[in-house]
Amino acid sequence: MSRKALLIFVLLALISIVGVVVTQVYWFKQAYNNNQEEFNKNVRIALKEVVKGIIKYNNTSTIPNDPVQQVTPNYFTVMVNDRIDAQVLQHYLQVELDKFNVRQGYEFNIYDCANRKMLYGEYDDGTSALPTIVNSKLPQDDNYYFTVYFPHKSSGILQNMTLWIYSSAIVMIVVIFFTFGLFVIIRQRRLSEIQRDFINNMAHEIRTPLSTISISAETIKNPDMLNTPSRLLNYATIIMDEANKLRIQLERVLSIAETENNIKITLEEVDLQSLILEVANQCISKVTVKKISFNTSFNAKNHVVYGDKLHLSNLFTNLIDNAIKYSGDALILQANTTDKQPGQLEVSIADNGIGISKENQKRIFDKFYRVPTGNVHNTKGFGIGLSYVSLIAKMHKATIKVQSDGKSGTTFILNFLQA
Repeated sequence: MSRKALLIFVLLALISIVGVVVTQVYWFKQAYNNNQEEFNKNVRIALKEVVKGIIKYNNTSTIPNDPVQQVTPNYFTVMVNDRIDAQVLQHYLQVELDKFNVRQGYEFNIYDCANRKMLYGEYDDGTSALPTIVNSKLPQDDNYYFTVYFPHKSSGILQNMTLWIYSSAIVMIVVIFFTFGLFVIIRQRRLSEIQRDFINNMAHEIRTPLSTISISAETIKNPDMLNTPSRLLNYATIIMDEANKLRIQLERVLSIAETENNIKITLEEVDLQSLILEVANQCISKVTVKKISFNTSFNAKNHVVYGDKLHLSNLFTNLIDNAIKYSGDALILQANTTDKQPGQLEVSIADNGIGISKENQKRIFDKFYRVPTGNVHNTKGFGIGLSYVSLIAKMHKATIKVQSDGKSGTTFILNFLQA
């Protein structure tokens, strides 16, 4: 699948996922609202029937106009305009609410208009002490009325939406698995690209010394070479050097298999300032085609850490080699150390090279990843150096971060625990 096709697929998949989630949430909300409206409707009808029952019991012909008022989503007041017997009210509430399929716990209170206060209150099942409605919320009226409070209205409605809850859960599970599958596809695509780049880089790195060895061996086969021992020695040396390069490259490839579990570190006191100077001088001494200016600003008073000198040496070698590889003809290399509180040593390695874009900064510590430069192999490597740097820093309980504006210059900043 091409990159463009994958991008279109991912975009359509994301739109589908968002559409499914939004639609499900919308319909679930609509179903909840419909159930809530049906609940309110049934309660209002049931309470009107309760009023009729009380009026009939009291042998009164006057029925209040629109007696039921909904004060809050779960709190109703019902005007009766006549005395209310608590037992009669409780009986009619149980009968009428059950008749209209309102099977939820409720609290009812009777208002005494003469004393302007609640005269009586009770719960339908008595299994829990529900909070009594604050009097300030009640209408102060000259007529008799009662109130009904449903404390568990929302949970009760949700219990009646079991099928919707199950279907929504299934949809969410499908969406999660689909999203996970999409993530796996993208990750596999990314790994495939990394693998392809790694194979291309490895082929290029191995092809060059093999070609040199092949040409040198072909030259040695010439019988005339036996008469010129100096030339024969020269070509033999070339073959040996190129073979040594191949060995080094293969060792680097094989080192990829090493993980955090089988890399062993031996802790000892290491002077990082001295180590950086030693490593930098070794790396710079091998370069003959570039002009390199190496500057230091060592301001740390305590520049000793507990670490493995060999792996720390390899760590700084990778950073300095990268600075040399990805710089122009004139490299300015800067190494700094600073004391950081509490008990931390900050080390920075900066260069004036080509820089690293913000997008690539997120991935440069991934194994095999190399900053794309097109189909040009002007710098050698397999994309394992910075992943090794990150691993060694982690094993020394140090942090590492990169800073670059993406145009020129890169700074790697490491924070170690001081000895």
